Amino acid sequence: MQKKEKVVLAYSGGLDTSIIIPWLIENYNYEVIAMAADVGQGEELAPLKEKAIKSGAAKIYIEDLKEEFVTGYIFPTLKAGAVYEGKYLLGTSFARPIIAKRLVEIAQLEGATAIAHGCTGKGNDQVRFELTAKALAPHLKIIAPWREWNIRSREEAIDYAAKRNIPVPVTKKDNYSMDRNLWHLSHEGSDLENPWNEPQYDKLLKIVTPPEKAPDKPEYVEIYFEKGIPLNINGESLSPVEIIDKLNNLGAKNGIGIADIVENRLVGMKSRGVYETPGGQILYYAHRELELLCLDRDTLHYKDLVAQKFAELVYYGQWFTPLREAISAFVDVTQETVTGTVRLKLYKGNIISAGAKSEYSLYDESLSTFGKDEVYNQKDAEGFINLFGLPVKVRAMMMKRLGK
Repeated sequence: MQKKEKVVLAYSGGLDTSIIIPWLIENYNYEVIAMAADVGQGEELAPLKEKAIKSGAAKIYIEDLKEEFVTGYIFPTLKAGAVYEGKYLLGTSFARPIIAKRLVEIAQLEGATAIAHGCTGKGNDQVRFELTAKALAPHLKIIAPWREWNIRSREEAIDYAAKRNIPVPVTKKDNYSMDRNLWHLSHEGSDLENPWNEPQYDKLLKIVTPPEKAPDKPEYVEIYFEKGIPLNINGESLSPVEIIDKLNNLGAKNGIGIADIVENRLVGMKSRGVYETPGGQILYYAHRELELLCLDRDTLHYKDLVAQKFAELVYYGQWFTPLREAISAFVDVTQETVTGTVRLKLYKGNIISAGAKSEYSLYDESLSTFGKDEVYNQKDAEGFINLFGLPVKVRAMMMKRLGK
């Protein structure tokens, strides 16, 4: 008897991937191997094993990727200061390449013919998964059921699951599409699809306390960075995962990290989502404060330009590309002196600067003081302004000469 070909499915136990297992068996006659990645989604992954097997999978891998996720993807993006369209801290975006990388590795280990994912044909994630696969294992076939099957909505997907007695974690009444990992939780769909609708935070938020319900007393936090990487909170050395966990708890308690965004998807449409990123927002703010203290003007300003490109690369699924790697190399050089401590005040959804210090600080009080000093000769400014303003002056003289 001829052995069945194998497909490895990126499996979360959510609505889409739950119904993909029987669909792959019914339509491709593949042996389905599921792979669930633990990137800190905060849910119990153990039940997925039983659920995947009952749904028809021959085997399931449950992979703990949390440490690699933080050190290999979150921290490089944090150091770059990359934010997509000024608001999105890329929580889903940089989780996809690490999941897809492990998916490909298991496919190669199992001798699989193909990999499969549950991303819709409207979203960004399909690009992120597939570009990773193309970069790391171009020989593998890629199956995207949402681009093939006749199911056209989440409601139809729920019906498909019900007919096959597959339990799914959503209902037709409450069917937000959510993605959670160590860094963030995203919410899309349902009433959020109308950007005029105010999010119902009491019902929607799963991590962050609504700011109006946060404590009335501010809370201070000190974060120590070394070469742009956070190592210590309030004097306590913590592992990378513990750093994120602790700041998530501090931020969530104080209403930090809610972002309501209408963003431009790579596929050309706009989408609206609400993101909860409490620890991430604190880290980005603190890291920026330290860079303002330790980086010279030209490097800081040029790095801001690079950060926007880095964010686009991550958002577009281009993690495993020469350009992303080259920008990361540039960023690493800029971070050589980004070492020091930042103190922040957290209060009802606000992050307020409360001090920063570093042995690499470029702030010189003797130069900046409004008091008497013996360092800066204010007369030097006249010659500087004359030279700096010379092009403006020459053009003005020309315009006057021409009567313009």
